[in-house]
Amino acid sequence: MPTLFEKIWESHVVVRGNGQPDLLYVDRHLVHEVTSPQAFEALRRAGRTVRRPDLTFAVMDHVVPTTSGRCRPLADGIAEEQLAVLERNCREFGVTLWGMDDREQGVIHVTMPELGLVLPGLTVFCGDSHTATHGAFGALAFGIGTNEVEHILATQCLPQFKPQTLAVRATGRLAESVGAKDLILAIIGQLGVGGGTGYAIEYRGPAFEALAMDERMTVSNMSVECGAKAGLIAPDETTFAYLEGRQYTPAGTDFQHAVEYWRTLPTDSDAVFDREVSIDAVSVAPQVTWGTNPAQVTTITGRVPDPDSLTGQTERDAASRALTYMGLTPGTALQDIPLDYAFIGSCTNGRLSDLRQAARIVAGKRIAKSVTGLIVPGSGAVKAQAEAEGLDRIFTDAGFEWREPGCSMCLAMNPDVLQPGQRCASTSNRNFEDRQGRGGRTHLVSPATAAASALAGHLADPREV
Repeated sequence: MPTLFEKIWESHVVVRGNGQPDLLYVDRHLVHEVTSPQAFEALRRAGRTVRRPDLTFAVMDHVVPTTSGRCRPLADGIAEEQLAVLERNCREFGVTLWGMDDREQGVIHVTMPELGLVLPGLTVFCGDSHTATHGAFGALAFGIGTNEVEHILATQCLPQFKPQTLAVRATGRLAESVGAKDLILAIIGQLGVGGGTGYAIEYRGPAFEALAMDERMTVSNMSVECGAKAGLIAPDETTFAYLEGRQYTPAGTDFQHAVEYWRTLPTDSDAVFDREVSIDAVSVAPQVTWGTNPAQVTTITGRVPDPDSLTGQTERDAASRALTYMGLTPGTALQDIPLDYAFIGSCTNGRLSDLRQAARIVAGKRIAKSVTGLIVPGSGAVKAQAEAEGLDRIFTDAGFEWREPGCSMCLAMNPDVLQPGQRCASTSNRNFEDRQGRGGRTHLVSPATAAASALAGHLADPREV
């Protein structure tokens, strides 16, 4: 019997490939300013239109500044041109766009679920690596390239080879001050940076079922960091409660009928996965990366590893290069590593529950004088709700900067960048070389760990705060 992934895939096959890629129908196509300009221009040159503009949705996020009082035109001419081109393309082709001044503006993988655009059983594609986020709703979602963006715009379909299935089962429950970010980092550490390559992951078991939707999105978001095509979590009552009443979610009896269908999606009890792995959630501690890929990770109480202690020459060479870039010495306690920045935000951890978690840590305290702390809500809706709850005052009283929505310091495409040699505890999803700025050094952590580390001035264990 089929898995959740197989049910969605099979229901969206327009033409079976028979040794070639299957042609899949696309229910939602999400667009931002960085990967879409060439795709729209190619349509224009070919004299084509957008096949389903009503199923294409755009937002500005990657290059927008997050400082207060931001206005157009942007000081960065290239960034301004990217935004202007997106505006022009959306007007010409009839695509819905949330611009920089719209209340719904924010990081694309935060805003679209908030609007109710992502529903169980849908196919959701976007020219962005972390489209896997939307698999948290029991949707089939993954990132695509610019050529594929053009293909969807023109046809509302996409040819894709069918991946294999991988079940990741987490038993037990997470401990206090241990979050979804810690769980997915521990899983990536176990699988390895390429351990999910060629697979669509389904996250199963009580640890995932206990997570709120914000936390499930954090897990699915980082599926790509172990090479997986997608990362799905079966829809359940938590999913349905989150979706009900949102702008684009079916309403009334249509919602009830939708729920009836959504209940048929979870993996059948006798379904067989191509591969299965398990993890004990009870044993997961706060995680922190020490290297330059998310699988180079250990617990906050650990030490920087000696490359010679690792298995395999490739892994040893990668660790040696990572430690050189990160400026770290084997055997150093992670909690002895000083910080220059703490960044809480991004499509991984810029949601309201993430900000609440960090605010509980820092309430009534002050961050270290050596640390610049940035709090960047994932969307205008998150920002408004956080301000209504007084979270902004908690953060500013503690010495953090309270910013406008955007991708911010997740990646060096906007003014929020590290300088060479600066070190950041970041709630984002990638710690690659130069990811947060040329020569910048990134340690991936949870919101609780980032907050605790900002207070301490060095990487710190949130369980001790």
